[in-house]
Amino acid sequence: MHRRLDLVALGLAAALAQGVAGAVAAAEIAVDVELVLAVDVSRSMTPRELEIQRRGYAEALASREVVEAIETGGHGRIALTYIEWAGASLHNVVVDWTLIGGRADAEVVARRLTATEPSSMQRTSISGAIDFAASRFEGNGFAGLRRVIDISGDGPNNAGRPVTRARDDAVAQGIVINGLPLMTREGLGAQWHLDDLDVYYRECVIGGPTAFMLPVLEWEHFQQAVRNKLVLELAGRRPEAAGAAVHPVAATGYDCLIGEKIWENLYGDWN
Repeated sequence: MHRRLDLVALGLAAALAQGVAGAVAAAEIAVDVELVLAVDVSRSMTPRELEIQRRGYAEALASREVVEAIETGGHGRIALTYIEWAGASLHNVVVDWTLIGGRADAEVVARRLTATEPSSMQRTSISGAIDFAASRFEGNGFAGLRRVIDISGDGPNNAGRPVTRARDDAVAQGIVINGLPLMTREGLGAQWHLDDLDVYYRECVIGGPTAFMLPVLEWEHFQQAVRNKLVLELAGRRPEAAGAAVHPVAATGYDCLIGEKIWENLYGDWN
């Protein structure tokens, strides 16, 4: 008799658990894209560059082109979070997951981005940024048709695990990683500047079936580059398919540990 009661109790518990799981899944808001904007704030960035980044993303998000791209999606809305990153465990969530379904929502996010001033942090861990961004999708309250990490930076990975491992793990989860390599020369730390940072991003950072990168060569072009990139990401298109200009890149076979090796030569143990 006791055994029968135990079995009944276990069955009720299982049914209750399934019901709770179903209710949680039903509570998720359907969106076209779950998008993480992961922005470099390492010490190689000057205060002016940090300000340009915040303002550029804010203006791009509230632009007519991006708002139209959001509104013309299948669901007509996206979920977005904006984080700033530097070292392997140094991340700042500036805007947590937010639903954007039109101009008013986009303008709210834009105001939040410009409400505070960014501050720089030590080291450059693209792998840490990817890992942190990838971990933020689960339990965020949204169910997107696509999950995308949009990562920008002005130098190669020099802290944390190898960037290719983080990239491959994220792609295995169905996440697309797009890149915005910042190939300007205003910042500090010239030893970290790569003349072919676009190649590094193409070979070592981006990943997924629709992945692409758009380099920024001059800061005055930053806002336009972000705007173009967001429109393409929201549409799930590559730049070449949309007729956008892409900086030419070299052949494959890139050394994806170049940043770690630069750190090793300068300071010793890179980790």
